[in-house]
Amino acid sequence: MPSPTQRVLARVPARLRPFLVRHRRPVKFLLVGSGCFVLTTVIDLELKLTVLEHKPVVALTVATVIATAASYVLNRRWAFRTDGRRPEALLFFLVSVVAVGVNVVPLALSRYAFRLREPYVTPFQQEIADFLSGMVLGTFVAMLFRYWAMRRWVFTSPLAGTHTGPEPGYAAPEMPRDVP
Repeated sequence: MPSPTQRVLARVPARLRPFLVRHRRPVKFLLVGSGCFVLTTVIDLELKLTVLEHKPVVALTVATVIATAASYVLNRRWAFRTDGRRPEALLFFLVSVVAVGVNVVPLALSRYAFRLREPYVTPFQQEIADFLSGMVLGTFVAMLFRYWAMRRWVFTSPLAGTHTGPEPGYAAPEMPRDVP
């Protein structure tokens, strides 16, 4: 029985398959990150609309920490399979602590340095500024940092960077013979 990844690849246009297989780690990392971005957004909005109404930086921090736990499980099981010899959980969470800080800095700057908050702007403008600074800019910069740090320190293997073929156990979907 094909894996979920193999089933998805079978539905991707044949011209894209080699690219996706060749760049599987970044693609998987982006897919995990996309799911965690949605999770962070939902939790952040829920916290801001309820218990942490006047503490947007705390709400984003809590949401990011929860999504980070989900990210670890998904990245460890799927995006960055390793031989498991290193204390990666500890390293993952140390990198993630720094990444959470990176993630909330743009929101803190937006709110408190640039004063994009009530009474200086309308509530709608405040929410747009919060979303763009915390969720979009902060998440993007933290994602770049996380990818670099995870590859460098957390999810490493003795042959990191030398393997160019498909993952062990991967069976490429059949491609038509007439495709160059």
